[in-house]
Amino acid sequence: MVDESRREPTLLLLHGMGATGDVWSPATAVLERRWAGRWLAPDLAGHGAAPPLPAYSFAGLAERVAAALAPADRVVVLGHSLGGVVGLALAARGSALPVAAVVGVGIKAVWSPAELARTRELAARPIIWFAGRDEAAERYLRVSGLAGLLAPDDPVVDAGLRQVDGRWRLAMDPAAFAVGEPDLPALLAATDVPVVLARGEHDPMVTDAQLQRLGVPVVTLPGLGHSAHVEDPEAVLALADAYR
Repeated sequence: MVDESRREPTLLLLHGMGATGDVWSPATAVLERRWAGRWLAPDLAGHGAAPPLPAYSFAGLAERVAAALAPADRVVVLGHSLGGVVGLALAARGSALPVAAVVGVGIKAVWSPAELARTRELAARPIIWFAGRDEAAERYLRVSGLAGLLAPDDPVVDAGLRQVDGRWRLAMDPAAFAVGEPDLPALLAATDVPVVLARGEHDPMVTDAQLQRLGVPVVTLPGLGHSAHVEDPEAVLALADAYR
């Protein structure tokens, strides 16, 4: 018989809005050195190769992730932005997935009416088609928050694009933007597992003060921005060390 309490947990890496699980692939060498157990980096519903949802919610995104895992999997979730919110939804009391801890990086904590209106506008837009890959790649990098961090011809970008009949589009379902504003206090109140929220020092989307008001440990990553997991995988993956 295996003592489950002594088994290495699976590290579940969840990407942000517009990206794909491939965004974690540059961190492979760091993962192999820092994490002795298994790790997974799935595409969230409506992103990359993952089918869309009829309607998007954080619970719905979490359910899709949980359905792809074995019920006995004990996981530590490391999620960026949207992925961090999905991680909190996975850790809710009563969830079928045994979550040991959640580390959320770059979660936007405060949304203005204008920002929410913008997400609804983006969700309602039809798919944009591009004549060539370069244009589509530039758009993908902007939408995923990776502009300036990855080159348009980086293999990571390929997972975020689709070519159909000679035209190019983003793989993302635009309707995913309609997931809306997370109720972070409610999500945190619904879980009993350790939660750490982190942000890059220069992340324009969230401040230390906004995170500190949520009442959980907050870590500021010096010199980094919103996509800290791409800028410095070592620093971000270190946040999960305590939960191995």
